[in-house]
Amino acid sequence: MSNAYETPESNLVNENISTGDYGSVDKAIRGEYEFSIGSVLSEAWEKTSGSKWPIHLGFLYYFLVVLAVMFGLGIVMAGLMAVTEEPGVMILLQLVIQLGINLIAMPMIMGIVMMGIKRSVDAPISASMVFNNFSKMLPLFVTIILMYIMMMIGFLLLVIPGIYLMIAYYMAMPLVVEKGMSPWQAMETSRKAITHRWFSVFGLFIVMVIIITISAIPLGLGMIWTLPMLMIAYGILYRNMFGVEASTVAE
Repeated sequence: MSNAYETPESNLVNENISTGDYGSVDKAIRGEYEFSIGSVLSEAWEKTSGSKWPIHLGFLYYFLVVLAVMFGLGIVMAGLMAVTEEPGVMILLQLVIQLGINLIAMPMIMGIVMMGIKRSVDAPISASMVFNNFSKMLPLFVTIILMYIMMMIGFLLLVIPGIYLMIAYYMAMPLVVEKGMSPWQAMETSRKAITHRWFSVFGLFIVMVIIITISAIPLGLGMIWTLPMLMIAYGILYRNMFGVEASTVAE
């Protein structure tokens, strides 16, 4: 990948030590990790057994909480609309509501992602993990905003840099949660690691999109199996790149 699209350097040293015989942050940055699309999906399918229920229940918790937040904020907005009809105020209120939803949603989504990561090393998982990351709410929110800004800039620069960054930042969010990195450090670590195998990661991403799309066609019944499998596949890819901390396994 061309250096023309590289973002500024940052301090990527992380003192955490990965557990098992998998990757580490330092190795990932040097490109010293291996995976194939077939092996990742095959292993993920094997690990799906016994993990479907907690992952689906985690998604159910997520949707119920988000719906409750949307309902509550909707009532607040309706009350405010009753006292003002200024267009500027309405736009501001809608923005605040969307930000509020994202602040709640991102930690819960990452809880489900962490299920996949823990399952990748055969650690026990539970649906309650969706509530484990609210302490990371602000750094996760900052990370997603920075990612969107960088990708938007990339798409404005003839599209190709935006596509590159969309895949290159694929592992930034779990690095914030699992390695405790700052938003920019996580983005740079993900970018530098994935750049070494960018086309392989892109290929896995495309295959995963195809699988989830096809499985959703028969009334979504296939997603009973494919959704947990793909969450675990993401965890396996993360594990092979960066390893999984002993503290994560012990949680």
